[in-house]
Amino acid sequence: MIIKKILSEERLNLAEVKEILNEVKLRRSGEEELSYELRRAIKHVEIFAHGMAEESRSMVNELLELEKMTPAIALKINDLRPMNRDEIRAVYAKERFTLADEDMDGILDIVLRG
Repeated sequence: MIIKKILSEERLNLAEVKEILNEVKLRRSGEEELSYELRRAIKHVEIFAHGMAEESRSMVNELLELEKMTPAIALKINDLRPMNRDEIRAVYAKERFTLADEDMDGILDIVLRG
């Protein structure tokens, strides 16, 4: 596939990707066999996507209201759904700052509610 230029770029969580890929699958279902890459992508999001697209987007928006939160980290937290402080620390491992216990508890509250 040759890509000439990027028309737009948007960050999506896995639930949103699952929704989009299911629409593509439905459109192509009668026409032709799905490509290997598309079948693998659909299988991946069916295994790892949590919840519905709207719920996931609202969780990301709620996470973005916290301090020391970037869009990339909010999406990663939404997709991984960490269940304890150690898993949150792993998400923030590449960052140049560390989170206080109160910040991690705030993230856990949002994730466990969602």
